[in-house]
Amino acid sequence: IPKMLTRKIKLWDINAHITCHLCNGYLIDATTVTECLHTFCRSCLVKYLEENNTCPTCRIVIHQSHPLQYIGHDRTMQDIVYKLVPGLQEAEMKKQREFYHKLGMEVPGDIKGETCSTKQHLDSHRNGETKTDENLNKETSEEKQEEDNDYHRSDEQVSICLECNSSKLRGLKRKWIRCSAQATVLHLKKFIAKKLNLSSFNELDILCNEEILGKDHTLKFVVVTRWRFK
Repeated sequence: IPKMLTRKIKLWDINAHITCHLCNGYLIDATTVTECLHTFCRSCLVKYLEENNTCPTCRIVIHQSHPLQYIGHDRTMQDIVYKLVPGLQEAEMKKQREFYHKLGMEVPGDIKGETCSTKQHLDSHRNGETKTDENLNKETSEEKQEEDNDYHRSDEQVSICLECNSSKLRGLKRKWIRCSAQATVLHLKKFIAKKLNLSSFNELDILCNEEILGKDHTLKFVVVTRWRFK
């Protein structure tokens, strides 16, 4: 069997796409400007926007008075950067742990989770007691279940208004909803069908600016392409 053809790309060739324009380092806590989709380290961008209201790259006005409300965490980009750059994620986690420990503060977020896992492992052997692998696995699975039950609350959020413009349907009692920017139009269709007791969500069309939206469009995509100047 002939070897599959592979093409190797040097990290140097894609550095421009995964580095922050403000600090020239690899993106950390990647944050994207909703207006133009340029991405920066969160700390760099927040610091820059304290005195500016334009994108550092293209100079487009993000918002005249509240630019910080029009930027969002870009998890996909950050995952790409961490996968492409060897050791970057581990080095960043170590730096953050050292920073918080130096200040005598609890380590927040994912880093705290890692610290707790280590502590739990040590506690299991304290005072000569040893927990069985079965118990440890059970506790770990319970912790994982708690993490999975986040229901995308840590995602970038979008607030939308669902107005009914058909005489055949009744409107929703609560037309304003807030959900993950990663939710799709199909999710909205299923949600509305459930609320209105419809036999099928295929009977529904969802429009924005009088244009029917594709079922696979994410709300982030809709905001950026259909609602960015509203």
